[in-house]
Amino acid sequence: MKLAEALLLRSDMKKKLASLRERIAANAVVQEKEKPQENPAQLMKEAVGILGDLEGLVLQINAANVASKASDGRSLAQLVARRDTLVQQHSLLQVAVQGARKEPERYSMKEIKWVATVDVAKLQKQSDDLSKKIRELNALIQETNWRVEIK
Repeated sequence: MKLAEALLLRSDMKKKLASLRERIAANAVVQEKEKPQENPAQLMKEAVGILGDLEGLVLQINAANVASKASDGRSLAQLVARRDTLVQQHSLLQVAVQGARKEPERYSMKEIKWVATVDVAKLQKQSDDLSKKIRELNALIQETNWRVEIK
C-alpha cells in the first residue's frame, strides 16, 4: 500500500471513530422500558477494534515518514515538522493582521479611534509568502506519499 493510501485510510478510520463515539453517546441512556436503537456494547467493541487497527497503521505511517526521503533529500518526518511550523507561523501572522483591522466604536458624540501598531501590508506579504511555501511543501509531501510503499 502506498503511504498516501495509508493516510487516506487513517483519515477514514478517524471519521469512523468519531461517528461511533456519537452513536455510543446517543445510545448510552434511554428512557425506562425503552431499548436503544443500537447496542452500545457492540459499538464499543467495534470502536476498540478500529483503535487497534489505527494504532498499527499509525506505526507504519510514522516508520515510513522517518525512513522515506523526498526528492530534496529531507525525510518525510522533517517535511511534516517543517510544514507544521510554517502553518503555525502563518496562523500567527493572520491573527496579527486580523487584530489590526478594528472598526471604530461609537460612544455618544465621540468616536474612539484605533491605530494599528503593526505594519499590516508587511505582515500580509509575509503571510502570502508563507502560504506559497506551505503549498510547495504540501506538493512535495504529496508527491513523496504517492511514491513510498509501506509494509
